Amino acid sequence: MVKVEDAVIARWESGGSRFEVLVDPAAVQELKDGKDVDLADKLALDQVFKDAKRGDKISEEHLEKTFHTRNLAAIAKQIVLKGEVQVTTEQRHQLQAAKLRQIVATIARNAMNPQTGAPHPPARIEAAMVEAKVHVDPFRPVDAQVQEVIQKLRPLLPIRLDVVKVRVKLPAQHYPRVIGDLKGLGRLLDEQWLGDGSWSGVLEIPAGVQTELYEKLNARTKGAAETALVK
Repeated sequence: MVKVEDAVIARWESGGSRFEVLVDPAAVQELKDGKDVDLADKLALDQVFKDAKRGDKISEEHLEKTFHTRNLAAIAKQIVLKGEVQVTTEQRHQLQAAKLRQIVATIARNAMNPQTGAPHPPARIEAAMVEAKVHVDPFRPVDAQVQEVIQKLRPLLPIRLDVVKVRVKLPAQHYPRVIGDLKGLGRLLDEQWLGDGSWSGVLEIPAGVQTELYEKLNARTKGAAETALVK
């Protein structure tokens, strides 16, 4: 359970009544990102308030009439999703920093420099976001902000969201150790066993995952894997 001093106030108004809960800001962010979060242990206090700062509580009868349930976690979830979130300046900065890291990681994983075909390092993406004065909304989903951010980065960076296809060839003895990593990084479009006993497959991956793919293959096979971009 989150401490009261670390919680944020989620507020929703309906039918002339105001409903507030004290909730973990990280849980709010995850809910706003579309994740399924159980708020049962994410509330600072097991109560819904008219005014959380004054401690004015709402009766269970009133809650049931409005939300058609007395389940506190379910009620709190509705309040978070339908309402607005009150945060301190420090809390907003912390949440923005966390969302910034998520956006940078998403762009680094899924985008590339179309001039070179290589991914942009996260540090370069973050520096360009600072230069472009990108505003990060801590409560909007990452995917909803990525396209907007990329539009603002284009005057500063050659960048494009893309996928690439990589043909991978492995000696047979390395296949069991590598195939799980390959499927975890992307989509296997084609695979076959060759006449010399080796395995070959075409993997479709986000453009920014190329470096991770090559590093994993080298580590798993000690340099025995062969790769080539498929046009």
